[in-house]
Amino acid sequence: MSSLEATMPRLTRLRESFHNKIPGVLVCITIALATTFIADHYGGPTLLYALLFGMALHFLSEEGRCLAGVDFSARTILRLGVALLGARITIEQVAELGIGPVLTVICGVAFTIAFGAIMARALGISRDVGLLTGGSVAICGASAALALSAVMPRHADHERNTIMTVVGVTTLSTVAMVTYPLIVGVLGLSDNEAGIFLGGTIHDVAQVVGAGYMISDATGDVSTLVKLLRVAMLVPAVMVFMFLFRHNRQEEGGRKVPMLPGFLVAFVILVIINSLGWVPQALNESLADLSRWCLVTAIAALGIKTSFKKLAVVGWKPVILMVAETLFLLLLVLSFIHFELVSL
Repeated sequence: MSSLEATMPRLTRLRESFHNKIPGVLVCITIALATTFIADHYGGPTLLYALLFGMALHFLSEEGRCLAGVDFSARTILRLGVALLGARITIEQVAELGIGPVLTVICGVAFTIAFGAIMARALGISRDVGLLTGGSVAICGASAALALSAVMPRHADHERNTIMTVVGVTTLSTVAMVTYPLIVGVLGLSDNEAGIFLGGTIHDVAQVVGAGYMISDATGDVSTLVKLLRVAMLVPAVMVFMFLFRHNRQEEGGRKVPMLPGFLVAFVILVIINSLGWVPQALNESLADLSRWCLVTAIAALGIKTSFKKLAVVGWKPVILMVAETLFLLLLVLSFIHFELVSL
């Protein structure tokens, strides 16, 4: 009886959490259904439509019943969608990428973080801001900002800097999702080069997936692989940040540093299972469809959460810093592609 009494409050909390998320999730699913219908009947990229429809409903992310569900769609449903992409990718495809994309990712992360610290000093901004923004631009956007800030020293502006970075990098990533496929077309990049370019430069996972599959399935697969290589760099980056701030990092609060993201682990497991031929073709296609619906729903949620107004209140120097870091990473990856270093 005591065990049942202990379980009931937990079930009550789960039920309340579920009911709180339903309105926002239903809004995102409705956007996904509408944009898929439009794309199927009139042409055009479903993910871009979902993003624009979501941005038109940004007011839903400010307050009210939809907030919890929108957050859930933008985080959990997104991660589920990305993890399920592993069912359509094999180790053979990863091996075909070669060592070039790996070197591109490692150099991109290391050089962009270093550039952020140098640029911040040139602009008269704290080095901490340069490292935080550089890490978020170089690795995986908002999630990297939150992970890296957890091991950085606490001070009066710590929370403001973190929020500013999250808002800024999310906005820039949304802009990149729309504009970078245009750059791919202007430069005439192949599907493989386009995937490396998009996966190596766009900040957040969702926008990488959205931009990649706007071009083609092959580009989407490559961009997802390259992006997940960047996400994996979060662990060594966090360890380096812990070393840099080992003397002045406060331990209060008991916050744990996020380790390897769960969706990345699930993605890798599905890639291995698929490589071994254990996934039946019918199930493979079903997982691919479920992944697509999850991603469209998540993109709609990210559109709802995107606000260009919030970026204006943080001042111009941090904005200039993040734009410069974004352009630096873009030019660096394009240099690797131009000199065919990605083909090693």
